[in-house]
Amino acid sequence: MIKMTMMLKRNPKISHEEFVKHHIEKHGPLFKQIPEAKEHVIRYIQTHPIAQTSSVVKVNDFDGTAELWFDSLEGLETVLTSSFYKENVFPDELTFLDHANTLVTLGYQDDIISSIHEN
Repeated sequence: MIKMTMMLKRNPKISHEEFVKHHIEKHGPLFKQIPEAKEHVIRYIQTHPIAQTSSVVKVNDFDGTAELWFDSLEGLETVLTSSFYKENVFPDELTFLDHANTLVTLGYQDDIISSIHEN
């Protein structure tokens, strides 16, 4: 299993609120329509920052994150090179993301604590 984590920056032409609305209401459902995603994507979550701050954690000014778990590196490549992704999803990304300032990592996930009820 491969996890792709994206630290997202919004297109500077839109507000943070517009970014969040688009990410949740348009982009997420559009990504789900990729036929190859049904076979290769195990999980996809979006996170958007809260308004509150913490005195113990310094945070960056990213507009959100996207985390996607794929069955394999080949599965990731199949999804991201599919015609539906290239013709529909990627063009949508250009409307609300700042690709040049979005960070992406690929890796394996190691569970340290997987449940709050774990001993």
